[in-house]
Formats: sequence, structure tokens, C-alpha cells
Amino acid sequence: MARTADRANPPCPRCGQASTVRTDHTRGRQRWRCAGCQRTFGPTTGTAVFRLKTPPAEVAHALLVVLRRGSLLAAAEVTGHKYETIGRWRRQAAAHAEALTDALARDLRLTEVEVDEFWSFVQHKGGLPQRPAPPRPVGAHGGAA
Repeated sequence: MARTADRANPPCPRCGQASTVRTDHTRGRQRWRCAGCQRTFGPTTGTAVFRLKTPPAEVAHALLVVLRRGSLLAAAEVTGHKYETIGRWRRQAAAHAEALTDALARDLRLTEVEVDEFWSFVQHKGGLPQRPAPPRPVGAHGGAA
């Protein structure tokens, strides 16, 4: 889910300045400092996988299972992650729809139909699965007896 083809010197995701300098590594990942705003950033800043502890490949696999199986619960069974977590990943991915669409088509080699199907599913089932409301007793609180 790279923002640019040039991974050695990416532009600043905050101000867009092209002049950035490699600084250090944090948890094995390269960091850069922007010459314009003087802020540091990592390779996932501004992406759908920003601040996730799960590797991006696992997140992509879980979202692909949701796409193909049509269910968060099925994805939870296949991947071993909680359905709440996968739902959060799905909402975060929806916030980065354009970049994620490019990544789905390029990295996972999905067809245009599969990508459209994925976004249709995200749009219609944006929240977590709802549990059915408990049945109300007959005649309670002004109901018909």
C-alpha cells in the first residue's frame, strides 16, 4: 500500500513537501523527517494500516476473506482475529478507499468486479454485526394483551 513508487524518499504525508531525509528506524521500520514541517513519519503514515500492530498482509487477507465469504464472522473463523477487529480494519480501510482500491487491484490482483463488490459490501454493512433485540413479553409496557 505504498503511496509512491520511490520508497527511498517519499513525500511528507502531512504537508506534501518532497524534500524528506531518512532519519532512523523504529521497530525495524525506516523513518523520515520532512524538511518543511520538521515532523517525522513512517512508511504507513496516512495509510489504511497506520498504527496497526498486525502485519499489512494479514489485514489484507482478512479483508479479502470478508469480500469473498461476505461475513465478518467467517473471516474471524478463517483468520483467527476477532470480528470486532476485522470490522475496525474494514472501517479504517473505507476511510482510505481510493488508495486501498489501487492496492487491491495491484497487489492482490483482484478484478474490477471484485473490487466493486468489496466496496459495495463495505457500504451496505458499514457497522459491526447487530445482535437481535431480545423478545419483549406480550402485554408489557402498553403492548397488546
